[in-house]
Amino acid sequence: MNISKIDLNLLIYLDVLLREKNVTRAAGQLNITQPAMSNGLKRLRTLFNDPILVRTSDGMVPTERARALAPAIRKILLELEEALQGEEEFNEKNSHRVFRLMASDYAASTLLPKLLKRINQIAPNVTIDIMTPSDVTFHDVEAGKIDMAINRFDELPQSFHQKTIWRDSFSCLLSADNPVVSKFNLNTYLSAKHVWVSKTGFGVGVGMDPKDVQKLGWVDEALARLGKKRDIKVFTRNYHVAMQLAFEDELVATLPTRAALIHKNDSNYTILKPPFDIPDIELKMIWSPLLHHDASHIWFRQLVIEAANEGP
Repeated sequence: MNISKIDLNLLIYLDVLLREKNVTRAAGQLNITQPAMSNGLKRLRTLFNDPILVRTSDGMVPTERARALAPAIRKILLELEEALQGEEEFNEKNSHRVFRLMASDYAASTLLPKLLKRINQIAPNVTIDIMTPSDVTFHDVEAGKIDMAINRFDELPQSFHQKTIWRDSFSCLLSADNPVVSKFNLNTYLSAKHVWVSKTGFGVGVGMDPKDVQKLGWVDEALARLGKKRDIKVFTRNYHVAMQLAFEDELVATLPTRAALIHKNDSNYTILKPPFDIPDIELKMIWSPLLHHDASHIWFRQLVIEAANEGP
C-alpha cells in the first residue's frame, strides 16, 4: 500500500467510525453529511479490502482487521494533533472560551465555588458549562467534547490523563437537635435513621437496593467489615438534599468532610467524627490526550489545582 496515494482524511473517518460504530453519529462528529460518511466507509473498505464494520443484531460491529487497526490509527492521530498544537499562548483576560466540565455533585458543592471565584477575578469572559455524570460518557471525555471530568473513579481508561485534586475523610452531619448528638457512638449511630448519598462514574444511575452492600459504597462497606448495617431511610444523589434532610428529618448524613464543612458555621448543624473507620476517598480530574497540550486547557487545569489548594 503506497501511503502517498492514500487520502489521510480516511484515517480520521476510520477512527471516528470505530469509536461510534454508527455511520450517522460518525458523520455528526465530523460535521459532514451521512452520505459523505457512507462514501468514506465504502472507500475504507476498498482501501483495506475489508468490510471494516459489519451489521449484526447488536448493531454495527468492527471486524477483526478493524479492531487491530484501531489503536494504531488512534495513536497516529493523537501524535499528529499534539504536533500541530504549537506553543500558542492563552490570554485569559480576553478569552471567551467555554470550558465544559463534568462534575459530581460533591465536586460541584465543594470545589466549583472556589474555582468560579478565581475565574471571575482573572478571566471575566470565560464561561463554565457544568454537566452531571449522567450527561457524559468516557467516550465524550476521550473525544475532547468535555474538557474535564471531576469525580471519584474506581477504574479509568489508560489513555486518559489524570491528577488527584485532594483526598478527603468522612464526617457525620446531623441536626444540632438530633437526640444522638449528646451521646454519639457506634450504638447510637446504628440506632439512628440515615440518608445515603453518593454518585460516581458516568452514565445514567440505577435504583439502589439496601441489601446490596457492595453497591452502597464506602460507608456501608466499612460497616459490613464490622458485621454492622445502618438503617437507610432515604437514597439521594444530591449532597444538598442529604444535608437538608439531616436538618429537617433528623437523619444522619455520613459524607465526605469537605461537603459537611459547608455547614461548619451554621449553628443548626453539628459535625461529628464517624464512630468507626472509613477509608479516605480521592477526588480526581481526568482529561483527553487531545487536550493535554492545549494552552487554554493547561491554564484551566492549573486554576483547578489552585482552587483545590485553598482548603475547605
